[in-house]
Amino acid sequence: MKKYIGTKIVHGEPMTAFEFNKQIRPMVYSGEINDGYLVTYEDGYKSWAPKVVFENSYRKADGLTFGLALESAKKGKGFRLPSWQPDVVIRAQYPDEHSKMTAPYLYVESRFGRVPWKETMIELFSDKWMVVD
Repeated sequence: MKKYIGTKIVHGEPMTAFEFNKQIRPMVYSGEINDGYLVTYEDGYKSWAPKVVFENSYRKADGLTFGLALESAKKGKGFRLPSWQPDVVIRAQYPDEHSKMTAPYLYVESRFGRVPWKETMIELFSDKWMVVD
């Protein structure tokens, strides 16, 4: 078998399997573990995951490595470091047929406008990145 790795952004809230069955919808779950999380995907779909599965699959959307933050930008989100001004966000741009650029790039968005982003080694190796909308 091949290995796969997934990156998706979800909302999670602690919830027992019993509460999920009562509040959201009945589900077939034969496991003995009751502690878990209500998982809400970006399209609104809700599911339940056992606590150990959820916590091994997801991290909070702050305190991320650059690679995980970059994956969120590829999905349309922005990212930033907590020490930056709140309006400063890194975003990804994908050129279209009207663009002068021919390859994707990252840019900084702030109250002063948008400019291409030139990262530093300190920023790339930080594991304090946060995902923002």
